[in-house]
Amino acid sequence: MGWCLDDFENGLTGVAPTTRRAYRSDLDSFVEWIGRSGVDGPADTTRRHLRRYVAFLATRRYARRTVARKASSLRRYFGWARRRGLVSIDPAAGLSAPAGTGRLPRVLRDDELAALLEPSGPTEPHEEPIRWRDDAVVEVLYGSGLRVAELCGLEPAHVDLASRQIRVWGKGAKQRRLPLSDAAVAAVQRWLDDGRSHMLRSDQPVAELFLNRRGKPLTPRDVRRILDRRAVAPTNPHALRHTFATHLLDGGADLRSVQELLGHADVGTTQIYTHVSTEHLQRVHGATHPRA
Repeated sequence: MGWCLDDFENGLTGVAPTTRRAYRSDLDSFVEWIGRSGVDGPADTTRRHLRRYVAFLATRRYARRTVARKASSLRRYFGWARRRGLVSIDPAAGLSAPAGTGRLPRVLRDDELAALLEPSGPTEPHEEPIRWRDDAVVEVLYGSGLRVAELCGLEPAHVDLASRQIRVWGKGAKQRRLPLSDAAVAAVQRWLDDGRSHMLRSDQPVAELFLNRRGKPLTPRDVRRILDRRAVAPTNPHALRHTFATHLLDGGADLRSVQELLGHADVGTTQIYTHVSTEHLQRVHGATHPRA
């Protein structure tokens, strides 16, 4: 019957487009790899094949998180194949990536954060709409802890400046309401009042809140370019999300509240930030306590 990857992909309801593309890409790579061994369908795939593939990925120096994601894609696919009757026994049940040392999220230093939020230097008049957009993007990323895909999917109707809230759709199409900081409210207001109309093209109506220079919806790559222009050291949009969570915990927020704000389904995912916060506290202790 073959792999039926199109059927599997079409059955991924309630999954974000980026996640759907990741599943398909992971499975296409696996099918290409196992095809070199003469296996042309799920029914001929054994658990040994899958374990060899995971080991192969590890030897290719993929990050542990990437290998774990690919293993998750295989578990999802073969679970579906078992329900569809393509396999009699699920060979991917319990399949996991090899253990290893995980990297803790990098939290931006005060000077790095200041450079992103308040860049120095004059702005040419014709570049002011870009500056106002960039200000709003960075303030929302740091002030509300959004994923970059969530930020790019925002529409003006999702922003309630009067109540200082935004609505975002996270992984699994789950909606959550997030507070906006005072600085984010001011930056978004200025972008809406004075910037967006200058970049919106009448021949290409766009629903999204943030636009690029071509008047099209802002993409994650565009956001990375914004940070590259402002950053004093290499960084990425997720670093702002890490910094948001860690600063909340350092300020006394409880873990469950941070979990809700980040949109994590499992509090275990959020707990990594407690390790980051503990490292911060240890540095403070070492630098300030006379007996440290």
